[in-house]
Amino acid sequence: MKKTLLLVEALLVLAGAAGCGNADDLASADASLTTGTAEDALTASNCTQLPTSSVIASGHDGNVPDNTRDDRLDTRWSNLGKGSWLDYDLGSNKTLSGVTIAWHSGNQRASNFVVSTSLDGLTYTPVYTGKSSGTTTSAETYAFAARTARRVRITVNGNTLNDWASIAEARPCGAASSGTGTTTPGVVWRGDFETGDRSQWSSTQMVSSDRLQVVPSPAREGRYAIKVTVKQGDNPISASGNRNELVRMTGEKAGDEFFYRWSTMFASDFPSAKTWQIFTQWHHSGCCGSPPMEFYVNGETLYLRANGSTVVWSAPLVRGQWQDFIFHVKWSPDAKVGFVELYHNGQLVLPKRYIATMYSGTTNYLKLGLYRNSTVAPVGIVYHDGFIQGRTLQDVRPATTLATAQ
Repeated sequence: MKKTLLLVEALLVLAGAAGCGNADDLASADASLTTGTAEDALTASNCTQLPTSSVIASGHDGNVPDNTRDDRLDTRWSNLGKGSWLDYDLGSNKTLSGVTIAWHSGNQRASNFVVSTSLDGLTYTPVYTGKSSGTTTSAETYAFAARTARRVRITVNGNTLNDWASIAEARPCGAASSGTGTTTPGVVWRGDFETGDRSQWSSTQMVSSDRLQVVPSPAREGRYAIKVTVKQGDNPISASGNRNELVRMTGEKAGDEFFYRWSTMFASDFPSAKTWQIFTQWHHSGCCGSPPMEFYVNGETLYLRANGSTVVWSAPLVRGQWQDFIFHVKWSPDAKVGFVELYHNGQLVLPKRYIATMYSGTTNYLKLGLYRNSTVAPVGIVYHDGFIQGRTLQDVRPATTLATAQ
C-alpha cells in the first residue's frame, strides 16, 4: 500500500469537507492546523496498518467511501442513518488486531460504532463495540484480540449530536511488518533501507536528493545504508540550523515502551566543532524548543540528552567505524514513570534511569540524519543503517553477526 496514514509530504489544511452540504458539515476547530500538527494527527499509534484492496459502504451523500483511504483529513465518507457502514477488503485472509479511525468532526461529537470481521463477506462477527473519544480529529486506535479475517466492517450507530456517520480516514491494524515483506512478532517497524530507497520513512527534509542517498557501501547489515551529507546553508524547512533528515511519524505517546536499534558511522573527516550536531532525535509534536530525546556530537564527544537540558550519557566520538545503539525508552512526561536505557556497541552503558522522556500534552516522532548549528562550515557526512523498532530487546537484536566493514 503506497499511501498510509503516515503520509506527510503534503501540507494539510483542514478547511471543511467537500461534497454536498448537510447537517454533518460542522465547523472544524482544527481549520488552522499547522503542517507539524497535521502530521501528528495522521499518525496512528499502536497500529501496523494493513493495505486494503477496496472499500464499499451502505451508502453515501456524495462523500464517497474511498475518501477514507486518501491520506487526507479534509475529505471524508458520510452517510445519514444509524447502522451506516464501511467495509474494507484486505485482498486475502490476514491477522487483524484492531482498527484506527480518524473521525470527521471528532473533536465535537463522539460516535457509537461496532467493528466486525468476516472470512467470506457473508457472515460477520462483532469484535469491538465502543465510542470514540469525542475530543480529537486525530487517528484513534481501537484494539481487539487478534483474529484471521478477509474483511473488516465499521458500523456507525449515530453520534452524540445526530445520526450521521462520518469518517475521514480508517485503516485495519494487523501483525507488525518488517518493511521488507516479512512479518516478525513484536517488531513495530523497520527503516533499514533494504527496499533500496527511502520509502520505509514517512518523509524527508532535504535540500536535494544527493543529501540523503541510499548506498550499497558502506553498509552495516544487509545491502544498503543511507549516506547523509550536510553543507553549510542547507536549510530545507527554513528553520534554525542546517539539516538533511529522514522523518518517521512513529507517534509515541505517554505510556508507550519501545526498543530501538540502529547503527551510525561518522565519516573520517567528520567536522570537529564545539557546538551541537544532532544525528538522531525524537522530536515532539509541538512547534518549538529542543527535542525531548537527542543523540548529538559536540566537539569530540557523543551525548544523549533529555528534554534539552539533562545529559544522561556520553562517550568519545569515533570516526570511520560503525557505532551500534540499542535504545530502550518508556515514554512519559512523568520522571517517576519514564525511563531510558542504552546499549552501545553491545555493552550496557546506561542502566535504566528514570527521567521525563517527553513533554506533557505532546506525542513524539523520529528524525534520523544530521542537523547541526549553522555556524559549522565544513561538509559533514554520516551514515545510518539497520533502524528497527520493537517491543522487546529480543525483537531488535540483530539476526546475524553485524559486518565489521569500516
